[in-house]
Amino acid sequence: MIENKPLHVVAAVIVRGNEILACRRAPHKVSAGLWEFPGGKVEPGETSPQALAREIFEELGLAISTKSTFDISDTEVEGTTIRLEAIICEIDGEGNLESSDHDAFRWLGASNLGEITWANPDLPAVALLAKVTDFQVLLS
Repeated sequence: MIENKPLHVVAAVIVRGNEILACRRAPHKVSAGLWEFPGGKVEPGETSPQALAREIFEELGLAISTKSTFDISDTEVEGTTIRLEAIICEIDGEGNLESSDHDAFRWLGASNLGEITWANPDLPAVALLAKVTDFQVLLS
């Protein structure tokens, strides 16, 4: 049997104060209505931080600084293995959240992470983040 290579996806855990950004998938997107960390596929020749900076600028119009990988987990989604690399980030400068991929945004503290329905690939990182009492420490 031929084993399929996992689809490498990067996700931005954007920290602002003691909150992180969650984005809800728009009605016209796959997994509509589910919440996720914004990001996307790593293209050939890109590093994970390069892919994430590109995706966040394309999706949200924001410039970010990537800090470190927080979690890498594999999740099966409709026969495809998604390898989600969650990377701690912060926004560079000012920016207005706008997205064609998302129809809502929420800034959440650790105690609020369970209030929304997350997409399956994001759940391992969410579970780890729920144990963090101060998201600011993730930036150091």
